[in-house]
Amino acid sequence: MMGDNRGRGYLKCDTDDACENKDEGGGEELFDTVNSSIVSGDSIRFFVNVNLDVQQNVTAESEGAGCVLLHTSRKYLKLKNFEEEVRAHRDLDGFLARASIILDETATSLDDVLREMLKHFAEDSDNAEPSCNFDKIMSTLFTDSGAPREGNVHLLSDTIQGVTATVTGVQYQQSWLCIICTIKSLQRRHVCISRLERPQNWGENSCEVRFVILVLAPPKMKSTKTATEVGRTFATMFSDITFRQKLLETKTEEEFKEALVHQRHLLTVVNQRPSAVTDGHRVHNHKPLKLHEFFNVGKGIFDDIARRFPVYALDFTDGIIGTNKAIGKYITTMIFLYFACLLPSIAFGTLNDENTRGAIDVQKTIVGQCIGGLLYALFSGQPLVVLLTTAPLALYINVIQGICDDYQLDFSVFYAWIGLWNSFFLVLYSLFNFSLLMKLFKRSTEEIIALFISITFVLDALKGITKIFKKYYYDINANTTTFLNSSVEHSVSGNQTDVHSATIHHGRETAVLSLMLMLGTLWLGHTLYQFKKSPYLHARVREILSDCALPISVLTFSVVGSYFFREIEMSKFSYNPSESLFTLARIQTLSIGSIMSAMGLGFLLSMLFFIEQNIVASLTNAPENRLVKGTAYHWDLLLVAMINTGLSLFGLPWIHAAFPHSPMHVRALAYVEERVENGHIYETIVSVKETRLTTLVANFLVGLSLLLLPFPLHLIPKPVLYGLFLYIALTSIDGNQLFERVALLLKEQTAYPPTHYIRRVPQRKIHYFTGLQVLQLLILCGFGMSPLPYMKMIFPLIMIGMIPIRYNLLPRIIESKYLDAMDAEH
Repeated sequence: MMGDNRGRGYLKCDTDDACENKDEGGGEELFDTVNSSIVSGDSIRFFVNVNLDVQQNVTAESEGAGCVLLHTSRKYLKLKNFEEEVRAHRDLDGFLARASIILDETATSLDDVLREMLKHFAEDSDNAEPSCNFDKIMSTLFTDSGAPREGNVHLLSDTIQGVTATVTGVQYQQSWLCIICTIKSLQRRHVCISRLERPQNWGENSCEVRFVILVLAPPKMKSTKTATEVGRTFATMFSDITFRQKLLETKTEEEFKEALVHQRHLLTVVNQRPSAVTDGHRVHNHKPLKLHEFFNVGKGIFDDIARRFPVYALDFTDGIIGTNKAIGKYITTMIFLYFACLLPSIAFGTLNDENTRGAIDVQKTIVGQCIGGLLYALFSGQPLVVLLTTAPLALYINVIQGICDDYQLDFSVFYAWIGLWNSFFLVLYSLFNFSLLMKLFKRSTEEIIALFISITFVLDALKGITKIFKKYYYDINANTTTFLNSSVEHSVSGNQTDVHSATIHHGRETAVLSLMLMLGTLWLGHTLYQFKKSPYLHARVREILSDCALPISVLTFSVVGSYFFREIEMSKFSYNPSESLFTLARIQTLSIGSIMSAMGLGFLLSMLFFIEQNIVASLTNAPENRLVKGTAYHWDLLLVAMINTGLSLFGLPWIHAAFPHSPMHVRALAYVEERVENGHIYETIVSVKETRLTTLVANFLVGLSLLLLPFPLHLIPKPVLYGLFLYIALTSIDGNQLFERVALLLKEQTAYPPTHYIRRVPQRKIHYFTGLQVLQLLILCGFGMSPLPYMKMIFPLIMIGMIPIRYNLLPRIIESKYLDAMDAEH
């Protein structure tokens, strides 16, 4: 890995350090070469050396000396990017404000030099540390305290040095040494730079030291303010041989400071690069869209098919045939996807049944899910995308039923015409390559919409449990009636009172149990989902439990609610068998005026389909998911249009790409590894099994679930479905950068993760940007969750309105380079 990165992000060193000390030191600087696995190259790097040996006056075989064990660890640090990392400039500004510079130090030993530097701290009123013991700091800089060896052998605990990879190994820059240390008693960070009068030989890899940089910092610091990060700032500056030569020529502290400021300017200019690719972070920065791209009719669809068709067969064989089999992962993903598709179908089918008075019920919703899901799994360009009917679609259906009631229209016919117009517009969007417009949606905009969808799941769950509480907990009349009935039973049955009282509920038990079932489903599901991070059981068992968290939690609390508390009446979803699942709508009976009205509603619906389908596909194809078979935005949009044409004609509910089910599907098929950076654990996707089998089998099983109606699916209580919604919402925010930045407002700075935007964007700008995103989210929620049905229908326009806000308004408030940094993918 180190060899792969040797050419990026480092300053070049074409000569060694001997030239800068010819006049001053009277001899060549020596380089000790050590064996290294690094591929040859000229890039300067930093070694962080733990336990650096700087004196060798006693051999390991000294007679009478006891043997001790020494653990040495080395790792590379990237040169600090002064153009992007804001902390680099702030570190230098803080040093210049309280400059601690020693020029022409005459001490010759490392101990004496460090003591003089600490003494300089103590005498400087600006750097006063009332509770600091500088003798204790001196001992902390070394690791030989109490070592059972005779002689004065000092081993520095933590240092940074510049190194250059060569064919023969690693060459150290031996004219400077950065010593870093974390001290508990310190109140703030301190930096001292000492320029020695003459080069000093302090042992291996430090033969001609002329500059010593001492960095002290308290332990509880923000990840970008640690001793290592401050040391990296100054080490980056001192890695330039020309800069070190200029420092040797300075006569006063002011000249020394001016040289530092000039070097900062040079590093900022050198590191300036295009903002599209920076330090491995990619942003949504594409070529400007051109008008002629939208008039190449069908080009996007043709390109999608040409891209995906050669790997079509592999979508069925990957993980089944060959060496890297993943049959177990496929099975657990199928089970998860089956429940993730079936239960929302039941929930929204129940809602549609209530809103349409049985025109679209649970049976039709399950049939539509099965047919549409199977067709999409077989013919889509990106089979990892999951199609579902969603809450916004249920809202549209409710509005359509209201219009039909107001104007005495046949619901099935009017519904069919709206669906046909919707499909017509989607076909136009796909033919004229409108999916190219999704390039304008930045990561931040996508995450606002994703978080909005998660919030809708939470609100649906809260609305459902609120209805239960209103009915069973706060309805005084119902409770009074129940109480009177129980009293009558008590007076009539006599000795049988105990038997009857066990079968009678008093209303409030139902409400409390419903709340417990909902929260229990959420708790068990999320606990099992996070179980893979625990140390218990075998890794494979943990992975299976995590993948099956959703079905296990739903089944468990369905049994709890329907069996263990069967004496308490529970709210169940309604089931009314359909007389005919496939009745073709008589579209010819609708008047021309009504057809034109349906066109307007179909256009608004098509905008919702277009945005949802493309944004979910974009989140599924995100670079961090490491998918390799390519995208197919245009073809998939055309396929969704054709699928919904059939669903509309037969009165089945519409479906489109669902969030967060699609990213969760990718996650279930992914191989993930954990990485630790500065004490923070990150999960990184290594690879994903891109297959059609999981969605095929899951949607086939959804179709077979018609045989489980009404029993046993009728035993699933509604609160369990609400718990499912909460589980989906909670797991969907994992990795949402907007949510992470909102959480930063509640954290102390020492707990901030070392993410790319924390390093590259000032903290105040981060909070400004987060506040503006939250404001956009609130506006979107205001329209999307408005009690006025017609206002809800125009919230797709609000989504589109976020594009000019991001491109025209936000750059007037926050600099574009910071916006691009926060929109970067890490």
